Amino acid sequence: MKIEFVDLKKQYFSIKTEIDQAIASVLENTAFIKGKHVENFEHDFAELIEIKHCIGVGNGTDALVIALRALNIGVGDEVITVANSFIATSEAISAVGARVVFIDADKQTYNIDVKKIEEKITSKTKAVIPVHLYGQPADMLEIVTIAKKHNLFVIEDSAQAHLAEYQYEERKWRKAGTIGDLATFSFFPGKNLGAYGDAGAVVTNNDNLAEKVRKFANHGRIAKYNHEFEGYNSRLDGLQAAVLDVKLKYIDKWTERRREVARKYSELLSTVPQIIIPFVNPKTKPAWHLYVIQAEKRDELQKFLKGNGIASGIHYPIALPNLQAYRYLGHTQSDFPVASGLQNEILSLPIFPELTEQEIEFVADNIQKFYLG
Repeated sequence: MKIEFVDLKKQYFSIKTEIDQAIASVLENTAFIKGKHVENFEHDFAELIEIKHCIGVGNGTDALVIALRALNIGVGDEVITVANSFIATSEAISAVGARVVFIDADKQTYNIDVKKIEEKITSKTKAVIPVHLYGQPADMLEIVTIAKKHNLFVIEDSAQAHLAEYQYEERKWRKAGTIGDLATFSFFPGKNLGAYGDAGAVVTNNDNLAEKVRKFANHGRIAKYNHEFEGYNSRLDGLQAAVLDVKLKYIDKWTERRREVARKYSELLSTVPQIIIPFVNPKTKPAWHLYVIQAEKRDELQKFLKGNGIASGIHYPIALPNLQAYRYLGHTQSDFPVASGLQNEILSLPIFPELTEQEIEFVADNIQKFYLG
């Protein structure tokens, strides 16, 4: 048996007719930039996650940069984010001229450790960017409370959290990306909601911020040639929007299947003492972009799985502050003990909606065989 880490081909063939028709429609109408397909997707995605505005952009990194620019964050400012994430989160902060301030990860959820945020706030701090890592929302109630206390903006990096939910108030659940001042999404092909190329979005309930984001993404303008300021060329194209709009019909079902896969993994792996299965904050309903275990002899386990036809990943093998790119900040691994420890232990197992029960059991059986013989 051979198991891919993510099998995009299976997903395509399951909706091939609709995808092909959607792409053909874009070609027939030559609706390549902006147009009805982009407008339809923006409307439908906003409605799905229950937010007022969705602005499609070129990719998830652009979404973060534009969100920061829309909040007037730049040179001389500081922005707090988590040490355990993909570099897009932190490089967007640097891209606008601000300084990155890292916070260690929470030992259980791997998200930003909210208990350590306030100690890093200075007079230069302008925003916090929590990352809903692996599809589990960060503790947004605590983050928003701290942000309000210190007059900070909150940008939710929701690149891995399409349709994840957070219990923000008693009996009231909100989708990831609908709680902060702004939120950003990536629709990279491997994401839970993935395009067939680069694509992203910024979402918000704030009318003024939505207009600024739309202008920044389109050369600082709304009307053609009437440029109010210098912006970017970062627009969701018609082909990607059409593909995404087809997939929106299935994302609820796909998300529930991801949750079933995660439950099955946790059930089968809970008796293996050499690994730690993912902890789920009871105030969250993860979207399970990734299913990440902590494993003894991680590298040996990954090699063993590969030898048995099972692909896996490491997200991420080097914590952000430990990258050469951030050597100028002068950090050591001991400054971020949780994130630095995780980089040597975490392993992402195959997870996608089309994964079968037999395949899940095959992965779990091989992990048990590696440790228990």
